[in-house]
Amino acid sequence: MKRISKTAGALGLVGLAVLCGPFALADDSKDSKESKWYVGGNLGQSRATIDDARITSYLAGAGLGASTIVDDNRGNAYKLFGGYQLNRNFALEAGYFNLGEFGYTATVPAGTRIGKIKLKGFNLDVVGSMPVSEKFSVLGRLGLNYAKAQDDFTSTGTVPAPTTPSPSKSAMNYKAGMGLQYEFNKSLGMRAEAERYRIDDAIGNKGDINMFSLGLVYRFGENKPAHVEKAAPPVAVAAAPVWVIVPVVKMQKYCSILDIQFEIKQDEVQREDKEKLAVVGNFMNKYPETTAVIEGHSDNVGEHDYNMKLSQRRAQSVVSYLMDNFKISSTRLTAVGYGNSRPIADNSTKEGQQKNRRINAVIACATDVAGLKVSPARVTMAMEMDFDPYKSDIEPQYYNGLKEVANFLRANPATTATVEGHAARYIGVGAEKVHVTPAQSMEVSGRRAQKVLDYLVEKEGISRSRLSAEGYGGTGRVAYGTSLEGQQENRRVNIIINYPPK
Repeated sequence: MKRISKTAGALGLVGLAVLCGPFALADDSKDSKESKWYVGGNLGQSRATIDDARITSYLAGAGLGASTIVDDNRGNAYKLFGGYQLNRNFALEAGYFNLGEFGYTATVPAGTRIGKIKLKGFNLDVVGSMPVSEKFSVLGRLGLNYAKAQDDFTSTGTVPAPTTPSPSKSAMNYKAGMGLQYEFNKSLGMRAEAERYRIDDAIGNKGDINMFSLGLVYRFGENKPAHVEKAAPPVAVAAAPVWVIVPVVKMQKYCSILDIQFEIKQDEVQREDKEKLAVVGNFMNKYPETTAVIEGHSDNVGEHDYNMKLSQRRAQSVVSYLMDNFKISSTRLTAVGYGNSRPIADNSTKEGQQKNRRINAVIACATDVAGLKVSPARVTMAMEMDFDPYKSDIEPQYYNGLKEVANFLRANPATTATVEGHAARYIGVGAEKVHVTPAQSMEVSGRRAQKVLDYLVEKEGISRSRLSAEGYGGTGRVAYGTSLEGQQENRRVNIIINYPPK
């Protein structure tokens, strides 16, 4: 260790250290709107090593005889800081610190020599964190400190007074540290830290001061995460998950425009069907922002697992055809196999089975839907509709979207509509991620679909005989969510407009 004191009246200060770091984040959701700013403060004790041997040697060399020295090598310290979280693992932190006061009293036959030093200043650090559990993080820092050292030397008896009794100096040096952090919740955390400050005293010497402290960290806005839903942990009694309102209302239209049928156990696109696929390919090239989900379906002949794989291969063969022949990016196409789970005809007849061995293309409709030339079998109006915890009441921000649906139904009196409720299998991200049981998601999706149906009947005057409601829970019906992100794709209400058979 380096000594601060080299000459008469100087202090020899040495140190020992630990470190400190930022309040570790639980998640970096891409669409998070949480504040990245935080503030805090620490209280603790600082320690120094006084260079007694050097002080004794100087006093003896000055003819003052042997000496005894009493050290004051501990001080009360504190710091205040503010930081900005750059990402999950790194932050920038600036602060003010006061390391307290240290000193010594050297007694010689002619009197005493007393030396004291006070240290305070500012720091700027890069702080890193690594979570080791849901609540604990290991922390570390490296940065710069700009400290002012204020020395004070006095004498008693015949010991000569120093020429400059109160010198001061400000200098920049490094600092480092490490420690632990415990999170009480997303807003408040506690730190246990130790830091080493490299210091210049006022008479040309260097040394280390160590600060050991406890403190609190407060993060702004962490109690209001954006787009994160929280649910009570699943229990034996099926309880509805907790939902929060998302203020942005999105409504998108999707058109089901294909009806390509397959022979038994076949997954290749037939020549006569390629003309229909050309309509889809040309349309998507005309509107490069559109996306499509290719749905594969099968009849109920054979094993369920086989039919699922067969329907997936059928859907993938269409995706591959569109990519190879129309150069449509794979990011705009999704293949989904539903097996025999969604028949449209009676599987007890050969004709019904033939209809169920099919491909459908669910495409994001552009303004000139008629330009598809293939008449849509149905139009899907997909709405994001989140609800208050344990409630199914429809919030006012969704009224305009539902009015648009009602207007469409009134303008097309031969159509009917099915309200589909969908829910997420998981709520939250990172450490807050909670699994929603199938019973919970099915119950809440069905209840909310029914609420939408009742609203269209009671508020918009649509005949109940034209409407039906069904909850799909978290079974992954993402075919109408191609432009929604993450869990929000599955937290929606789809309203399927069905055209009468021709």
